[in-house]
Amino acid sequence: MMKKLVSITILLLVAIRAEAQVIRSGELWPDDEGVHINAHGGGVLKYGDTYYWYGEHKAENTSNALVGVTCYSSKDLLHWHNCGVALSVSDEHGHDLERGCILERPKVIYNNVTRKFCMWFHLELKGRGYDAARYGVAVAERPEGPFKFLYSQRADAGTWPIEFGEKELAIVDTLDVANFEQQWTPAWLKAVGEGLFVKRDFQSGQMSRDMTLYVDDDGRAYHIFSSEDNLTLHIAELTADYLHHTGRYTRMAPAGHNEAPAIFKHDDTYWMITSGCTGWEPNEARMFSSTSIWGPWQQHPNPCRGPKAEKTFGGQSTFILKTDAGIIFMADIWRPRHPIDARYIWLPIEFEDSKPVIRWRDEWKPQL
Repeated sequence: MMKKLVSITILLLVAIRAEAQVIRSGELWPDDEGVHINAHGGGVLKYGDTYYWYGEHKAENTSNALVGVTCYSSKDLLHWHNCGVALSVSDEHGHDLERGCILERPKVIYNNVTRKFCMWFHLELKGRGYDAARYGVAVAERPEGPFKFLYSQRADAGTWPIEFGEKELAIVDTLDVANFEQQWTPAWLKAVGEGLFVKRDFQSGQMSRDMTLYVDDDGRAYHIFSSEDNLTLHIAELTADYLHHTGRYTRMAPAGHNEAPAIFKHDDTYWMITSGCTGWEPNEARMFSSTSIWGPWQQHPNPCRGPKAEKTFGGQSTFILKTDAGIIFMADIWRPRHPIDARYIWLPIEFEDSKPVIRWRDEWKPQL
């Protein structure tokens, strides 16, 4: 009897989603088998006429990676098919992707020259909390995978940001973390902004946590990530094959304490939406703009409008999907006590006075 009731419930969920033809942010979003989509902290890639949604597979009681990165496909952004595990964790002891590691915010881009699908993600080694602060890279022949893990490491070891000239390096030379017993003082924040942690991590490589990928109109790709103890965002250029850093990078909003970057371009202006750093708890979205990927970046007020706008509708930014018909803001409503039940916010981005606005809608339909 119980199995029969479960089957009926699943069929009803599928029927409701098929009949509705709309996106309802914050609600359960079943795939074509009636199972809530399990692709958190993710991003979407369009290849051909199909959209591929990659994200973290969450378990019932832990956010550690027990499965890996999942992939779903769709023709209309409404109905999704589970393509399975795109990148699997490993049972090999000591492997970078050992089961139980922390694998977050996977993003995939396609390289038109190599014809490879390139996945980057934030990686923390098993049993080490968040001290590894690495990025991981994997590659595949097909959008749904399987992806082959290549390597993980910290970013841009032995390289200074492009804006550090003689004047800036002279200031950095005077900085020493040992001189700051107290953190969060004005003097400490000023030193962080001037490069205190860049210098600290110069040899070992810069920390790489919350991240996204962006491919510009000219085909150049960039890795954007929280660094310096999540105090500063870094924007790093990728090599032509999208599998490594070139060593050319810049710092955005130094000492601003931003994470969860999501970026898009509109009318020759780059727009980036981020969040503050409050753990699993939501906070007010932040927005920045620049006419160059290399900056300077200008901060703007919170773009969200409507209920809980001051808390990003209860979510945190993860990706911005640009389609031929519009631009979609994607965010996650985290549920750390029951990770698999985390929900999704997908809302269209509008423009008012030439600036992005994200207005809450109970339901809406992408016009593709």
